[in-house]
Amino acid sequence: MPADAGAVLADLQARLGHTFRDPVLLLTALTHPSWLQEHPETPENNQRLELLGDAVLQLLLTEKLFHLFPAEREGPLSKHRAVLSRGSFLAQLARETGLDAALRLGSSEEQTGGRQRDSTLEDAFEALFGALWLDAGLEPARRVLHAIYGPLEARLSSNAGADNPKGRLQERVQPEYGNNALRYETFHISGQDHAREYESRVYLCERFLATGRGTSKKHAEEAAAGAALALLARAEAEENQAGSGPETP
Repeated sequence: MPADAGAVLADLQARLGHTFRDPVLLLTALTHPSWLQEHPETPENNQRLELLGDAVLQLLLTEKLFHLFPAEREGPLSKHRAVLSRGSFLAQLARETGLDAALRLGSSEEQTGGRQRDSTLEDAFEALFGALWLDAGLEPARRVLHAIYGPLEARLSSNAGADNPKGRLQERVQPEYGNNALRYETFHISGQDHAREYESRVYLCERFLATGRGTSKKHAEEAAAGAALALLARAEAEENQAGSGPETP
């Protein structure tokens, strides 16, 4: 965070339309793990808040979509939510909100471009919603989400062409297996703070499908979904080829 940290935090809270009753929560949401390496007196980084904030964000988006599209079934609603919570889109929203300027990063992370790294910004954005929920509850978090996202229809329209492998995989399996058939599991994290690598698996009805790697949990899950789509496409092509063989006289 720059020397005029107070001004940066004040500007961020003005953009959010929320002044934190407990400013430590906001600071924690903005604290990358690399900061603690050089400031060991700092009690916590933003990873726990990220976990909480992911759940808060999913709840708020689901609620808004539920009321916005009363005639749509769970499959399309899940697709919309996946678009609005995709990692690269959350990083975009973090930049629009000014989170990038407010991050607390260690010098190595700063020097390697961490302030503009999508995975770092995704994590901070989710952590922000965890901090909002702890600071004031769901209603203020709901208002901040509206302030950041604006009309969801416009956001969905502007991101309609973006690649969304998790959404496409959900669409692929939902008609046959239902809306809750997929499960993602992050099973390995390696690398230094400024160069984390995540490995995730995707399961269909608890049957392993594919593995993916990425610089964040979301990117790894998206890679796993992409690999699963390729696997299912190959299996379908082989099945079609077998079914179109020469007829027995």
